[in-house]
Amino acid sequence: MLAARSIISYLFSLAVLLVSLPVMAQAPVMLANVYRPGIVLSDYWVSEKYDGVRAYWDGQHLYTRGGELIAVPAWFIAGWPTQALDGELWAGRGKFAIAVSTVRTTQPNDQAWRAMRFMVFDLPLHGGNFDQRLPALQVLVPSIGLPWVIAVSQQRISSHAVLQAYMEKVVAEGGEGVMLHRGSSLYRAERNDDLLKFKPFEDSEAIVIGYTAGKGKYRDMVGALLVETPEGLRFKLGSGLSDTQRRHPPAVGSRVTYRYRGINASGIPRFAVFMRVRED
Repeated sequence: MLAARSIISYLFSLAVLLVSLPVMAQAPVMLANVYRPGIVLSDYWVSEKYDGVRAYWDGQHLYTRGGELIAVPAWFIAGWPTQALDGELWAGRGKFAIAVSTVRTTQPNDQAWRAMRFMVFDLPLHGGNFDQRLPALQVLVPSIGLPWVIAVSQQRISSHAVLQAYMEKVVAEGGEGVMLHRGSSLYRAERNDDLLKFKPFEDSEAIVIGYTAGKGKYRDMVGALLVETPEGLRFKLGSGLSDTQRRHPPAVGSRVTYRYRGINASGIPRFAVFMRVRED
């Protein structure tokens, strides 16, 4: 009887704890469209695209783009402002997997977090346009006084040729690509042309809805993921999967990123290649 009461008491305490944790349905972040040559580049600020985990600071806690609370060491966020910050938790070029592993750990690892940087690129609740938010950000972030909280460097670019050269330089040095942010834009938590991404290939996301069986050397493994785009298009995604991923594929319901080269007449991406599971 005492054991049963202890278990009930424990479960009640756990329920109270879970209810008390801060929850965000979805972080109110601006999302990017894909850059297309021909836009008026003089309207935009350009920066490197940091390949990490998108994070939203609401003044008290850090959340992923999907609204999940990030377990972060207290020292990492000590002294952060009450003002909202939008940025990327980044472990360095080519270290996306490390960033994801660090952020997804429920018990924060101090040593892993000491390799992380919060690359801040916007002030969501500032109220002004980006031309006005940027100088405010460049004053606020250095005032925090922590070397792991960094204001993302922004620059103006005059032509597509210069932008192309800059993007290629970033990629050659191990970066993912570049971002373009319209100076006149207000911060809106939606996907629009006020924020653009430019990379050497196009990419997008889809949800895993099933699998096909492997054949030949992939017998007894997954041959391809069956995925569905936000527009409702379904296709097979097999290229790019490692043998380990074929043995232990992303779970149904997972959100995955794939890259591709254009769109078929049917709307299906051409030469789609699996890149990774999106954990943020």
